Amino acid sequence: MHHTLWVLTGPTASDKTEIGFNVAREINGEIISADSMLFYRGMDIGTAKPSVSMRETVPHHFIDIIYPWESYSVGKYVKDVEYLIGDISRRKQKFLIIGGSPLYIKGIVDGIFNGPEADWNIRSELERIAEEKGNLHVHEILQRIDPAKADELHPNNLRRIIRAIEVYRKTGKQASALQKQHKLARESYKFKIICISREREDIYRRIGERVEIMFGNGLVDEVRSLLDNPEGLSKQARQALGYKEVIQYLEDGLTLDDTKEMVKLNTRRFAKRQMTWFRSFPDVQWLEAREHEDLKPISEKIISIFKSLL
Repeated sequence: MHHTLWVLTGPTASDKTEIGFNVAREINGEIISADSMLFYRGMDIGTAKPSVSMRETVPHHFIDIIYPWESYSVGKYVKDVEYLIGDISRRKQKFLIIGGSPLYIKGIVDGIFNGPEADWNIRSELERIAEEKGNLHVHEILQRIDPAKADELHPNNLRRIIRAIEVYRKTGKQASALQKQHKLARESYKFKIICISREREDIYRRIGERVEIMFGNGLVDEVRSLLDNPEGLSKQARQALGYKEVIQYLEDGLTLDDTKEMVKLNTRRFAKRQMTWFRSFPDVQWLEAREHEDLKPISEKIISIFKSLL
């Protein structure tokens, strides 16, 4: 049986949370979040989490699922999402996947290939070879054991080349063959990806406003209390946009104005990277949201696409 997985995405500050909520409420569906920053409990202000009333009106999944000192991988997320999709489908419920974390969306769309655990000995040995003899030499090692995978990867994509060699050494199987098997197992899913886009100036203006609101709502105090927790913050949580910069402000004495500007700049860069990723996704349907336009028409457009394909 084919399930259509509905994915609504778009760059940060494009209003996808609000639009997705409108759509889910109208079709009486549930929301699966694909936003890595929403996983953390207690990281609320800097992540622009959906409000409590939104979450009471429409069931949201994958929000507040871990503590800030814990980490959560894309592979684990994909497994958990697959399990949840099975559960929602059994309940005959409709659902939407909403979020802007490209790696997590890509994970769902491609199906993460969960190979063996990392072997740091193999990795450091291959990294040493790369340093001494160059990336091309490591790429040639892969070419000998898994030509299909080697053709897929650029010689400078060292991390993934090393991973493919590691998979082969640990399992005796080619990464390309294992991925093929994994893909076949996921053929029962079809995808409909809708991406909200806005003019660059509009996104940048909205990012600026959003950052000011976050600081006005007490982002600095939120970060301070997270740092005061004896459990600390995981490496992942420390890297979160907005949090990373405020940590620098609190620990390294950056000025508040510089911190705000840094958050704005890094968020703009992130939005740019998101758009590059989204353009590489298969069969994306783009929907342009105009500046200062009411969200109702775009929500209705998505609802009608949804209903026409049900």
